[in-house]
Amino acid sequence: MRPISTGGNDFARRTNDPAPMPNNDLSPAAPLAIRVLPRLAILAVAALAFSACVYRVNIQQGNFLEGRTVDQLQVGMTRAQVRYLLGTPMVPEAFDKDRWDYLYYFKRGRLHTAEQRHLIVYFKEDKVDKFDRQNVPERAPSAAPQDQAPIAKFPKI
Repeated sequence: MRPISTGGNDFARRTNDPAPMPNNDLSPAAPLAIRVLPRLAILAVAALAFSACVYRVNIQQGNFLEGRTVDQLQVGMTRAQVRYLLGTPMVPEAFDKDRWDYLYYFKRGRLHTAEQRHLIVYFKEDKVDKFDRQNVPERAPSAAPQDQAPIAKFPKI
């Protein structure tokens, strides 16, 4: 008698053979640094790329206090003259009707420190008695630098 043929496919023999293991360099026996280091590098590059994309708007608040306008402030000026020169105060007559506070705050971007200026004007009998300037430039620049080209307001057509 002849044995029964299975048609030539060795199905029974193939299912009992163990599956071949793929050649994996990052096996569990590999050092931790070799497995984690590429992932950390990709994460660091992604974090650096996303953090550089954030734009922070310049923040400007209060009355802009220039040295040349504050230099024009004089003892004996009326309240109307001070208001015309410096604008409406930030804190007018909150607790003391004879004191006006002018505040200025400017923060450029996100990496620069904020610039703060404070001017206090004291009145006596509705005239300037004294004023105190904090972080306000003492004097305006005397002349514009000569090494720069003049700026034209409108382009020539």
